[in-house]
Amino acid sequence: MNPVQGRVDPQTGRATGPVPEIVEALARRLNVPFRILSSPNAAGIVSSLNMREADIGVLAYDVERTRDVDYGAPLLVMFNSYLVKGDSKITRSSDVDRAGVTVAAVRGQTQELFVSSHLKNAKVRIFETMPPQKDVEALLLNNDVDVFAINRQRSLDAEAASGRRLRALADSFLEVDQSFVVRKGDAAKLPILAQIAKDLRASGLIKSSIERAKLTGVDVAK
Repeated sequence: MNPVQGRVDPQTGRATGPVPEIVEALARRLNVPFRILSSPNAAGIVSSLNMREADIGVLAYDVERTRDVDYGAPLLVMFNSYLVKGDSKITRSSDVDRAGVTVAAVRGQTQELFVSSHLKNAKVRIFETMPPQKDVEALLLNNDVDVFAINRQRSLDAEAASGRRLRALADSFLEVDQSFVVRKGDAAKLPILAQIAKDLRASGLIKSSIERAKLTGVDVAK
């Protein structure tokens, strides 16, 4: 079994966090060997599945992606927070969708799909890849953009790295399930994946893995 997931430790090159532990537990349950493939984004996960390089993936739910993959049971829920400069007058997510506000997001990521389809008054500026920390700080502090739409873990990390010159809004503008996915038309796998996901959620494995990884803005799916 070759599952694909999206997070690898840049120091060791090894997969880290809840997904590898979920995959290991899944492989034990199915009594099969496994190999984890890394991917920088959702498009890479979809490609690995469709090219049959991977059998199972873990991917954030988005209705547009249902054209490309079949979604299974949820495992994790990811929270997303807007990042602003420290003295911004924007204090909550409901302040963002206003004329004169520019929102940055990375193309194809869950946050970009949301802001591009839901914001009616704010302007959305799309980046092809996530800028490094110093560039994110420059964009916000120089008022090139007013808001950066990213996941909560990354927004809190950016806030801390900036010495609090940046600020993550306290609320979440979007909660998204991270679920098992398979290539389109391969839905025969989904019932057994649903049962295993249910067992893993109930066992406490996912919760303890989140805690060991010290992740913020992520919880066990309902």
